[in-house]
Amino acid sequence: MYEGFYSLTERPFSLTPNPHYVFYSARYRQAEDELLYGISRKEGFMLLTGLPGTGKTTLCRELLDKLDPEKYRSALLFNPFLNGVEMLQALLTEFRVPVPAGGSRNELLNALNQFLLQELAAGHICVAIFDEAQHMSTEFLEQIRVLSNLETAEEKLIQIVLVGQPELLARIKMPGMAQLNQRVSVRCSLTHLNLDETKRYIYHRLDVAGAHGRVEFFNSAVKKIYRASQGIPRRINAISDQTLLAGYVDQTRKLGIRQVKKAVSSLEGDESTPAPTMGLAARIALGVGAAAAIAGGATAVVLYRAGSLILPRIMP
Repeated sequence: MYEGFYSLTERPFSLTPNPHYVFYSARYRQAEDELLYGISRKEGFMLLTGLPGTGKTTLCRELLDKLDPEKYRSALLFNPFLNGVEMLQALLTEFRVPVPAGGSRNELLNALNQFLLQELAAGHICVAIFDEAQHMSTEFLEQIRVLSNLETAEEKLIQIVLVGQPELLARIKMPGMAQLNQRVSVRCSLTHLNLDETKRYIYHRLDVAGAHGRVEFFNSAVKKIYRASQGIPRRINAISDQTLLAGYVDQTRKLGIRQVKKAVSSLEGDESTPAPTMGLAARIALGVGAAAAIAGGATAVVLYRAGSLILPRIMP
């Protein structure tokens, strides 16, 4: 709607993860470097955690983009609700290995093991990234542990990266998960942005979308966005997108507190609109989760008012 007014090629603050817009905060760069190093060194089992909206899925996609296809074979699984057999089937499919029809768990595991040995002999490194790992069942995690046992006398056959929210740390420390926890060789996390990073993040995304200095967020507006978003990139995106819309309505390319307040109010819903007692972070996460569910073939319902998610009031 507003792209033409701001001379943008696309909306800069979409909630859909897009490596094209990746912003290298200090913590993001550190996490990426640690994971790339761990994968290249065949550390075997790695862990990435972070609050919702901090960029974990974006980092997953970017990791895969940075792995040389001549050297690496990769798989990315987003569905943590599979049982052990389904997970092996999905993993084989991601690696483009024919899945034995009606194969048992052992048959599937043997097929995967043979593939990994062939790739090792060809000089390739196999990587499997599991997103939303905080939702994994005990059976799923046990299958991950079995995968981590696939090795030769010298090295691991598959590099595993578990990605999830902080609850994942508690999950792998539960009784019965000690062997899995002990196998983790790289642990890294993503956190919220600070105020300076929030400002640079906003302008970075504007520039990628073609603004090149034609759009200005006053410092007071950036501070308001930072306080309202708590430095969480997904929340920054939601508020900044609505701020641009408010600027379009006001016919101004210089965005201040007035437009940010309109944006936050739009995301909260007004007092006349009944709203669930759920925080801004959870509602924005719900919107992204619904989009992912729809993409995966599930059915989801999200409430909208005047083109905005209905969200409860948040503190400034």
